[in-house]
Amino acid sequence: MTDLHYLSAVDALAKFRNKELSPVELLEAVIARAKVVEPVINAFAESRFDEALKAAKAAEARYASGEPIGPLDGVPVAVKEEAPIAGQLNTLGSLPLRDVVATETAPFVQRIIDAGGIVHARTTTPEFSSAPVTWTKLWGVTRNPWNTAFSPGGSSGGSAASLAAGSTTLATGSDIGGSIRIPSSFSGVVGFKPPYGRVPEVPPFNLDHYCHEGPLARTVADCALLENVIAGPHPSDVVSLRPKLEIPGTLDGIEGMRIALSVDLNCYNVDADVAANTLAAADRLRDAGATVHEVTLPWDLATIAKTVDIHFGMIFGASMKELTDQHGDEMTSYVRRLVAESEKVSKDDFYPGLMLEAEFYAPLGQILEDYDALICPTFAVPALPAEYDTGDQVVVNGTPAPRWLDVMMTLPFNIASRCPVLNVPSGLSKDGVPTGLAVVGKTYDDVTAFRVAAAHEARLPWLSGSGPRPAL
Repeated sequence: MTDLHYLSAVDALAKFRNKELSPVELLEAVIARAKVVEPVINAFAESRFDEALKAAKAAEARYASGEPIGPLDGVPVAVKEEAPIAGQLNTLGSLPLRDVVATETAPFVQRIIDAGGIVHARTTTPEFSSAPVTWTKLWGVTRNPWNTAFSPGGSSGGSAASLAAGSTTLATGSDIGGSIRIPSSFSGVVGFKPPYGRVPEVPPFNLDHYCHEGPLARTVADCALLENVIAGPHPSDVVSLRPKLEIPGTLDGIEGMRIALSVDLNCYNVDADVAANTLAAADRLRDAGATVHEVTLPWDLATIAKTVDIHFGMIFGASMKELTDQHGDEMTSYVRRLVAESEKVSKDDFYPGLMLEAEFYAPLGQILEDYDALICPTFAVPALPAEYDTGDQVVVNGTPAPRWLDVMMTLPFNIASRCPVLNVPSGLSKDGVPTGLAVVGKTYDDVTAFRVAAAHEARLPWLSGSGPRPAL
């Protein structure tokens, strides 16, 4: 089979069941692809091919006897290194933690393993998952398969890059400021930020409502497949939601839906290619039978930045302070910068920060009361340079952005963390890298977001069938 490494998980599982394909054959194709692309893109922090092949042979035997163990049996899954797996390295991309081995497995990863998923690789991240690009002193630079001068995004950059390059079938990510959606956008894959609590998280970040674990894939159906495995309540996570929500295997169309559109969320300077591709995406949804109206939000960059600075300062930056104080010379510049910014935030800012979050959501909540979903660009530019640092300038349409946060159109939906958000590819930029469309659902209405994303994908296939692929 040509390009077997790009086969979707849904199609692979059907072929496994029909005995048209073996899990060993698929994994061997994925590994062969990894050996070609890894020297170029550097998406894997660690490969575990030998033990993965043993697992694939066991899955092959189960299919031969008609007894697969779960909904992912035999499917290669690349797991972001940030998520612990007992007995494996858990460095978080940080030199001072280079020898740390996890003693427990994250609940959502255990669900993947229990469902028969084969973890053949751990994917790269920026240090502590704290940047919108993926490079570290520990692992080096991860590059975008579409154009290696650019980053695949961050922090789940290795996961997105490996999907785009065909060196995995499914992948996991986490999202505290856009870390699933940004790399999905830059790399031309599908990524889902579930609403807060949908997927169990490891303490203490399960209590951070900006923080989400979620799936990345090459198709909307594959993304739903992995989400259905990892979602659901867990006894270790007090905020994990019950009952479990299942995304239907067959999604209804969007005829008659009312969809809100904002190209700039009222405050972002959006690259011309990104804007044009967003408007084209809106037309595709109109072709699918939805009514799409442009709407206005009363948001501004200063409020977004202040809200996020307080939240990150109280939790995210604070989590890195002790290690940075002890090993600052080994830490990346973007971690040191984030910790320094966080030290400007005091406990007296906490309550005003909550007020800002509440006020920020109110107009979005009203729009989502009137419409079934909101669409907007995922990120203000198609991609950032591969070695971009958060102190570097970003130029949009010839104008420098005041701060790196001012191109991160993902941040509003970490503030509004109970809204599900899917990224789907919306087109290519003049530099040959993909652009992304964010589909934002009402709070906890995951299914509608998937319906909109699937309707768009049906009219712009990507990385499957006739869709575009990296030349790598």
